[in-house]
Amino acid sequence: MRKHITPHDRNRRHHRGFAWPKLVGALIALPLVGAVCAALLGTVALLLANDRLPSIDALVEYRPKVPLRIYTADGQLIGEFGEERRSVVHIADVPPVLRNAILAAEDARFFEHSGVDIVGIARAAVTNVVSGGREQGASTITMQVARNFFLSSEKTYTRKIYEILLALRIEESLSKQQILEVYINQIFLGKRAYGFASAAQVYFGKPISALSAAEAAMLAGLPKAPSLFNPLVNPKRATERQHYILRRMYEIGVLSEPQYRDALEEKLRYAASAREDTLQAPYVAEMARALTHEMFHEDTYTAGLKVYTTVLSEDQRAANAAVKNGVIDYDRKYGYRGPEAYVELSSDPQRAEDQIDDAVSDAADVDDFLAAVVLEASPQSVKVTRGRGAIIEIRGDGLKFAAAALRDRLPAAKRIRRGSVVRITESKPAEWEIAQVPEVEAALVACNTDDGSVRAMVGGFDFRHNKFNRATQAWRQPGSSFKPFIYSSALEKGFMTTTIINDAPISIDPALTGGQAWDPKNYDGKYDGPLPLRQALAKSKNMVSIRVLQAIGPRYAQDYITRFGFDAARHPAYLTMALGAGAVTPWQMAGAYSVFANGGYRVEPYLISQITDSDGRLLAQAHPGHAGDEGLRVIDARNAFIMNSLLREVVRAGTATRAQSLHRGDLAGKTGTTNDSHDAWFAGYQPTIAAITWVGFDQPRKLGSRETGGGLALPIWMAYMAKALKGVPERSMPPPPGVVDWDGDWYYEETLPGQGIASLGLVE
Repeated sequence: MRKHITPHDRNRRHHRGFAWPKLVGALIALPLVGAVCAALLGTVALLLANDRLPSIDALVEYRPKVPLRIYTADGQLIGEFGEERRSVVHIADVPPVLRNAILAAEDARFFEHSGVDIVGIARAAVTNVVSGGREQGASTITMQVARNFFLSSEKTYTRKIYEILLALRIEESLSKQQILEVYINQIFLGKRAYGFASAAQVYFGKPISALSAAEAAMLAGLPKAPSLFNPLVNPKRATERQHYILRRMYEIGVLSEPQYRDALEEKLRYAASAREDTLQAPYVAEMARALTHEMFHEDTYTAGLKVYTTVLSEDQRAANAAVKNGVIDYDRKYGYRGPEAYVELSSDPQRAEDQIDDAVSDAADVDDFLAAVVLEASPQSVKVTRGRGAIIEIRGDGLKFAAAALRDRLPAAKRIRRGSVVRITESKPAEWEIAQVPEVEAALVACNTDDGSVRAMVGGFDFRHNKFNRATQAWRQPGSSFKPFIYSSALEKGFMTTTIINDAPISIDPALTGGQAWDPKNYDGKYDGPLPLRQALAKSKNMVSIRVLQAIGPRYAQDYITRFGFDAARHPAYLTMALGAGAVTPWQMAGAYSVFANGGYRVEPYLISQITDSDGRLLAQAHPGHAGDEGLRVIDARNAFIMNSLLREVVRAGTATRAQSLHRGDLAGKTGTTNDSHDAWFAGYQPTIAAITWVGFDQPRKLGSRETGGGLALPIWMAYMAKALKGVPERSMPPPPGVVDWDGDWYYEETLPGQGIASLGLVE
């Protein structure tokens, strides 16, 4: 008989007979089902993500953004323009020590994995758990390349999936060597440096081929966190990171124990401490940048253009020193002006420290003149700080220049006291003095007289303080340095060097000046009566120049000076032109004086010799004219020869005799001092080099009642020329056909004594 089973019995059998095994099976199956579902969902997600991945064509056809670089003619880097400092290096040129440091720091199994390092991830996890930190990461170099090229920096699971997929795709498309090369050139390493070649220069001032193991490890520590591990900002953390990388290099066998120990003990020298070794030519670099941008527009700062200027590094150094010393000498002659500003320092040390930091930052360093705040001051000692608690005490000779400002009886605004913002400069290593930033400015431009190639250019005392280029942009009155062009035009009208002109007071009608009645004077207030033209120019006699211009006609002279490159509109046809009342730039004057130096040819000054792309292919090249090309002749060879003899007389027996201390017989030129001594000039040359120097204030004002071009600008010119002409043999200008020597002076054949204006005796 079959037994009837009630619901109660069914439930009991279910529990006793097969309920537990099914439950256990279900429980066992759940993770498997979950894993399968997760795998399916992950696969779908990966497929969807894979379809949305960006193209890696930009990586396969890698074209890094390389900044514009400006070089001297002899290959020294003087300027770099672009948001990213980068020097591209091929993987074959990366030294093993740097490659090993990078791999030890970022991805020791780089050549073993396929873009994602499962072993590395596991090892990093274990290491971080054991160490309780995050010393080791799990991103491979390939993943970092994927992230840097194609992804944002947000930390999400989605981005990580994309990063992994991109890494796998990159590994399929590029070789390991190509991936590593991209990484080495692309990664950001702080201080606007992208890539290790650029970072080696930025941090250590050397190519990657010269890096030691210690230096390579320091650079290899930067990708993880460029600001955190910047050795110039956070030396302690940077060193800890460097030591970790060196230890890893030792552990994986790329450093022996002695090499490891030596690297740990090596004291690193950073490029920032060797600034004096870097050639400073900011005005040259900026002008070259602007000219390049006119040609290449938006590609200028990313295409890796290399601009080679005509500037010679040693000439530029000489010009820098000459201008700097000339400006400082003038400034110190007129004494200390007093503190730049005052800060009421708080009694709260932290608040005072913030005030000091703000004051130093606001003042900003100018060249070697560093901003500092006075903490204590007495006639015997001044204590200053530049912030961060460091105190510098200045005593003895360091106080001499500012001694008058330490007297108690001075008004508070002129006295050095607690809270004064002053300038300090290092007179000798670890020896400081109180100084001040000069207010006067100066400029120098020098070029080869054969083709106009610029050898050196300085546009002001400090480019960072004021970027205005006075060598090319400052239109100033040339004063007496313009007289030679009037004399040259007079030679074309029949005047000779022995023509007698009356050096006597003169009164000029307003119609001849373009303004009011004019009663000009000689600079020294003295008049020598009848003088030959040669002597009149040597002594820079104003009355003679005016009479010469009056005789030949201002209109004629205005037209004639355009032969030298001057703009007629800037030199109105009035008698005031005789004293240089028009406007010129030092750049213009360099080209103009070259005409006298090279025998009568106009060669335009130029700065850029050639421009290449990053691979050295020529993109643009200068094609300058050369002296000797008769198509460039602007004045008669005889005129140039006689003018040269007149300008040599200025050095031999005139207002520039100071230049005789250079002990050369081939120097020529002309001093220039404008009305009220607002501008001081010396324009001169040796037959192969023309150089122009100018001194003045940006907002014209009197340089001093007794200041002249011979006293201010000539010493700068001499300091430059002493270096530029070192080892250069003396060179004389041979007389051209058509001139004859008569009784110790030179004449055109057709104007020998007894003929023409030379025989008139006196020009009234």
